[in-house]
Amino acid sequence: MRLLLKSGIVVTQDARLGVLPKGDVLVEGDRIASIAPSLQADDAETVDCSGHFVLPGLVNAHMHTWQTALRSVAADWTLLEYFRHVHAGLATVFTPEDIHVATLAGALNQIDHGVTTLVDWCHNNPTPEHTDAGIAGLKESGIRAAFFHGSPKPDPKPGEPHFSEVPHPRKEVERLLKGPLSDRQALVTLGMAVLGPHYSTLDVSDHDFALARELGLVASMHQGGGEAKTPGGWEILMQRGLFGPHINIVHGNNLTDDQLKAFVDLGASFSITPENEMAQGHGHPITGRLRALGSGPSVGVDLESAVSGDMFTVARMALASQRALDNAAERARSGGIPPTSTVPAAEAFDWITTRGAAMLGMADRIGSLAPGKQADIAVLSLGPLAMWPVHDPVATVAMQGSGARMRDVLVAGRFAKRDGRLATADVAAVRTRLAASGERILSRLKIRTISREVAAA
Repeated sequence: MRLLLKSGIVVTQDARLGVLPKGDVLVEGDRIASIAPSLQADDAETVDCSGHFVLPGLVNAHMHTWQTALRSVAADWTLLEYFRHVHAGLATVFTPEDIHVATLAGALNQIDHGVTTLVDWCHNNPTPEHTDAGIAGLKESGIRAAFFHGSPKPDPKPGEPHFSEVPHPRKEVERLLKGPLSDRQALVTLGMAVLGPHYSTLDVSDHDFALARELGLVASMHQGGGEAKTPGGWEILMQRGLFGPHINIVHGNNLTDDQLKAFVDLGASFSITPENEMAQGHGHPITGRLRALGSGPSVGVDLESAVSGDMFTVARMALASQRALDNAAERARSGGIPPTSTVPAAEAFDWITTRGAAMLGMADRIGSLAPGKQADIAVLSLGPLAMWPVHDPVATVAMQGSGARMRDVLVAGRFAKRDGRLATADVAAVRTRLAASGERILSRLKIRTISREVAAA
């Protein structure tokens, strides 16, 4: 299949190609064949992109997609309430069907908003059936995804160890690598969502870090939210040589400056979720601290049970929060307003494209538009007024962009959304299943919802 995206404002995120104010993108099969101001391809299907941005598909670097049926439930909860109500409560009643429909609906919503790559951090999989249901939901959606296999965090029953004392299950990871996620070049691939020294014992962290390195998988872990389970654990793991580019730190709000520098020097990646971090009490996102070390974050939604799934929103949250911190620091220093902004708007778009790709070790495949790369492409409408006029294309995308205006989304050269409609799902049926799932789960907390009535209407 040959496809010619014609006459769009092409924001490539590629250092050599830059921005084409009016450009064409030729897709052959699953890859980008050419990008130029004007291309001729008589045998290609032509898609008129005038009045639209042509962008790299967005990368959502961290989301617990299994919580999609709980949208808005945690909107007013702090992190402590979230732990109590979700991990020790609601999560324990999920069936494989609940995981499947939540993951399918959450992934479809990401496609709808221009995301072509989703890091699905699944830590509610008490059985292999739950895990397989989540993977099936991702595959059914048509999104590119890294399924980060995690582990549940219920309160232990009498005689059971605390979750912090349980190593990541080698047999289950090996089963996935031999079975549903055996192809490491497929759209859906495997990573590990481990506990790390903030949430586990040193022996567990040592085991999990070594297992990820042995199997060539990204090991991603939360860091923050109270006191560490293993004080000094990070330093011991570094001394043992278990740190490297395969390590991904999520949040990281209370890392010391020395720890952060050591992690950056060792090539670890960082994923922040600014909106939820600020809302639930994690602390300020570490955006500026990373920038000061010559690094930068990838960005994720985190929890649709608390915030929206729009990546443009979370990118602007990261940008605004860091500018606010920098502005406050300047006022404290000089008593005045800074002479210029400390963080360019263009960086916010970088965080949700190229930084996300790098975090997954996929920068050679996704995150930017260039010949030879995968054709993961989002076509964003400027709308009748919302984004006109376009003076600075990248800043316009970063500051006025909205997932709600995505017209087309291609994943590996195939339309996952076209002319404003998702291509692969009976959305009404998914909504009905999702509403029923959410109502059943929430009945545990006796939370009354109207989702089923709304879905029926």
